[in-house]
Amino acid sequence: MHTLFHHLRRINSTSHTASWWRPISSRAFPTDVSGESPRSVERRRSDDLRSRILGLVFPRRSATALLQDWVDDGHKVSVLELRRISTGLMKLRRYKHALEFLWVGRCVVKNLVTHVEGWFENNRIYFQIFTWMEDRYGNRISAADHAIRLELTIKVHNLRQGEEYFATIPNRALQKAACLTLLHSYVKEKASEKAEALMIKMNSLGLTVSPHPFNEMMKLYMATSQSEKVPAVIQQMKQNNIPLNVLSYNLWMGACGESSGVASAEMVYKDMVKDKDVELGWSTLSTLANIYLKSGFLVKANLALQNAEKKLSTTNRLGYFFLITLYTSLKNKDGVLRLWEACKAVEGRLSCSNYMCILLCLVKLGDIKEAERVLTEYEYQCRKYDIRVSNVLLGAYMRNGFVEKAEALHLHTLERGGCPNYKTWEILMEGWVRSQNMDKAINAMKKGFAMLKHCDWRPSPSIVVALAEYFENSGNFEDAKRYLTVVRRLGLASLPVYKSLLRMHASAHQPSQEIFEMMKEDEIDIDDETSALLQTSFTEARIVLCDLVRS
Repeated sequence: MHTLFHHLRRINSTSHTASWWRPISSRAFPTDVSGESPRSVERRRSDDLRSRILGLVFPRRSATALLQDWVDDGHKVSVLELRRISTGLMKLRRYKHALEFLWVGRCVVKNLVTHVEGWFENNRIYFQIFTWMEDRYGNRISAADHAIRLELTIKVHNLRQGEEYFATIPNRALQKAACLTLLHSYVKEKASEKAEALMIKMNSLGLTVSPHPFNEMMKLYMATSQSEKVPAVIQQMKQNNIPLNVLSYNLWMGACGESSGVASAEMVYKDMVKDKDVELGWSTLSTLANIYLKSGFLVKANLALQNAEKKLSTTNRLGYFFLITLYTSLKNKDGVLRLWEACKAVEGRLSCSNYMCILLCLVKLGDIKEAERVLTEYEYQCRKYDIRVSNVLLGAYMRNGFVEKAEALHLHTLERGGCPNYKTWEILMEGWVRSQNMDKAINAMKKGFAMLKHCDWRPSPSIVVALAEYFENSGNFEDAKRYLTVVRRLGLASLPVYKSLLRMHASAHQPSQEIFEMMKEDEIDIDDETSALLQTSFTEARIVLCDLVRS
């Protein structure tokens, strides 16, 4: 046990070593007649600004410094190119680099500043610099750029700084483009009062002329359990002659299903069918099916889904897996398998997310054999093994007590090149704890804990307690104390964990003052059993002390 466990206290260690092989001769790579190696030729051909910025994988690395070096080397960069690169970075969710390129890049291009590192600490500095640029050089920032900058500021920093930037936008014309971005952020943060106040402002600016802001408000009310407010939004749209789109009807229908019942939702559906300006599609029918499902109208739900199937595209998979999930909730395995086969007929490769979805549905339906067949299909076509796909089946095996199958699958994924993640070790750990294979469970815990510096995962409290109780039953004080040190460091120490160690001390007639001090540090509330254990320990300590004095 000691060999399995003693490294746990060093899980935060960063001592990594790496060895790099480098050629020691220029003849390591063939060269062309010019004496330049093919690798150098390829690097030169791909050495453009976009390639360089895409090479900045880690957010902490500065795109600003790279851009400045590029310009210092004599290259010319246009604002249009910077905007195009920034848009591409946003699609890749590299928001910090996108913000740098969009804004600092403009200044670098104009040769206005040479030292721009650290600009991103304060949004007020952004505005001061760009105001100065406008005053001195007439470099006007477009309304669209303000909207993008606001979005990036919120993503890179926070909503508060985004609000501060919005307040500094100099005139209403420029604010207009950024209003919808700010409203969307309020909806995401579920800030109802702020969103309602912004809607009033948008109305005064004449911006409530499309369904988009109203749809955002309906999303907000649905997300904050205020579905009863949605009909008022629809009424306002009708009064202002704002056309309802498909999303408007879907949100309205869903809200009526939540607050008023099926009959009300069906009336909205009929209104949509009569509206010649909107096209009835799979999303509306699936929304109706979901309302029927929640209300227990299973026959109607299945019929609505069958009609939704007829509306699916044969050229893209949008909607297929949404319907598959609903069929799963209806326990309609035939519908799940029928749609799965239909989506495979659509041109293009199936993604890992697609395979994870169908596996989750099959596991939920209890069809392990079909799930195994689907995993085999995935392994046949995958280019790089994604452990998240096999984790679905691994979890099903362990939950159903198929420990040997789970272990065999785990070894198989390793052979296929799969890289276990924290979820893999969590599944194995919980399965081994349930089957009382504690040595393997502790080993899995050790490997899972080693990944904590890369993610926010924590094992469940029940697993933490089960392992503490195992150390208690084994009577190994050293391992039990090391384990407590680790779980405290990870913020996982709880009253049951401490009780386990206190019982060990009580059984061995050892003092527990040190444990009591740790409980106070961790602000652990003490119950009657814990008080009794501590009292017993203190009594034992006094007896031992008295014996020592007498001797």
